[in-house]
Amino acid sequence: MATLNHKPLTALVTGATSGLGKEIALRLARDGMRVVVVGRDADRGVAVVEQIANEGGQARFIAADLGDPAAIKDLAEHVGDIDVLVNNAGRSVWAPTEDMNMAEFDSMFASNVRAPYLLVGAFAPGMAKRGAGSIINISSMAGRIGLPNGAAYGATKAALDSMTQSWTAEFSPRGVRVNAVAAGPIYTRPEARARFDQLGDTTALHRATQPEEIAEVVAFLASSRASYVTGAVVAADGGRTAI
Repeated sequence: MATLNHKPLTALVTGATSGLGKEIALRLARDGMRVVVVGRDADRGVAVVEQIANEGGQARFIAADLGDPAAIKDLAEHVGDIDVLVNNAGRSVWAPTEDMNMAEFDSMFASNVRAPYLLVGAFAPGMAKRGAGSIINISSMAGRIGLPNGAAYGATKAALDSMTQSWTAEFSPRGVRVNAVAAGPIYTRPEARARFDQLGDTTALHRATQPEEIAEVVAFLASSRASYVTGAVVAADGGRTAI
């Protein structure tokens, strides 16, 4: 059981109604954390909460559009104090630079960069005041390597990596650990399996990853087992950035 002063830790996971976020929420609940499932789809959110409850865990769903700064403020006020923040929600748009739709460009930066920035601003000061907390940002190998048609998406993840390190300097002296997981291609959308297979073939392991594998890395970083780990951008990319 994950506890702080004998009380279960509370973890907030964004984009937790499906895919990687869902697996992270399930994994943290199995570690005994009370999970706040955040997403836009109420039906899927309730289903995740029910699955956690059926496994003996505790969770609640809160609907929020993280592309709206006002919604993030409302979310923080509604949730109150948390011990673990997982910035998982985001979106990817792949396009040749000359063809990128600017509305999509702005939306991607709002989701992948602005939302985590505002969420950390909302929750990290409280963690620092209490002298403990863990923030995990879900990044990507695209933030470290060049991928065709991925200039804009890669830039959002490079920005997230940079913020991770800056937040470490800002909050870790007060007890808040801040890390990122730079994931490789993840099997999250069946319709995109061919793309995941193609990217997976470029890794040292010659495959894409399952969401559960990345969730294990997040669970480690969220736990006391990683008590001396902060400021790290952990490559969970099948060795892609090493070769």
